Amino acid sequence: MSAFVSWIAFGLALACGVSLFLSRNWRWILGCLAGQYLALFLLVQITLPLSSAAAKLVTGWMASTILAIAQMNTGQVEKSETNWPQGQWFRVLTSGIVLLVTLALAQRSLDLLGISLPAAWTGFFLIGIGLLQLGVTGQPFRVVLGLLTTLSGFEIVYAGVENSALVTAFLVVINLGLAMAGSYFLAPLEEGA
Repeated sequence: MSAFVSWIAFGLALACGVSLFLSRNWRWILGCLAGQYLALFLLVQITLPLSSAAAKLVTGWMASTILAIAQMNTGQVEKSETNWPQGQWFRVLTSGIVLLVTLALAQRSLDLLGISLPAAWTGFFLIGIGLLQLGVTGQPFRVVLGLLTTLSGFEIVYAGVENSALVTAFLVVINLGLAMAGSYFLAPLEEGA
């Protein structure tokens, strides 16, 4: 049963990661971020205690909510960055390249890390798509999404290697801190203050 759940989580993370990178609608993006944390929960609950896995899920959903509230309060439309590649086909092609590279990397790292194949694929894919997101944008909202996605991939890989409540708590603080910092950078500056 856990193998089936792992493959479902891999499919969910794949769909959410690519959609998060391709989409321009912030509501859709934050829904994909919440789905990505659901996939993280499904993968880490196999190796971590249920309470630690649930803490990761709740933290991810809290981070999504914090960013949603900040985005609603800005009322800004996402600006186009003319110096970065913005075409949909470019983004689809680079997402495919990230997927192929991570599939090859995960195959080679199974013996070294000792984690399941779906967890390795999902973790490395989220790390790759998050780094790609960071590489093609300078907007604070997109940068925070890239950091949260990269951290989600790291959490999946690390959960298979080490089971530590202290590290789980530390990652919870980092996730919430990134969301809070992102909401700060999204807030419009007050005139004359």
